[in-house]
Amino acid sequence: MLYTEKVMEHFNNPRNVGVIEDADGVGEVGNPTCGDIMKITIKVGDDDRINDLRFQTLGCGAAIATSSIVTEMARGMSIQDAAAITKRQVADELGGLPAAKMHCSVLATDGLKVAVDDYLKRHGREPISGEIKSADPNYDPHADEDDPHGDEDGHGDGLHDDG
Repeated sequence: MLYTEKVMEHFNNPRNVGVIEDADGVGEVGNPTCGDIMKITIKVGDDDRINDLRFQTLGCGAAIATSSIVTEMARGMSIQDAAAITKRQVADELGGLPAAKMHCSVLATDGLKVAVDDYLKRHGREPISGEIKSADPNYDPHADEDDPHGDEDGHGDGLHDDG
């Protein structure tokens, strides 16, 4: 399995590893099928922007690399924009991921979404993230491995075509 140079860089030198002890939001997600587990902690400013975030991931090189890049992507973003980061954006930011490892980008984005929702709930606000794929016990992390675009309809646009 070939990884891009950027995936290897984030695996060998992950950014933002650790835990924020007084975090404003915590997201913990795991995938029992492949064994990857991720915890992400966030600090949010008064302007609803993510000021700091840290992660801990137990998993393969792609899981660590996607966790690392998500923390870089989300830093400074509004919580709404951070929660909207897609698996395709994560893979693209890393220069691509093998189809068999796209589920790692779902784990990273889901961890961030859970952390954002935790922050919102702690402040008496409604969650914004919607579906957390990896939280579904029936979620198949390898369902889109045959899709070269990593999206549901194979068009590469990140959209699902219902008809």
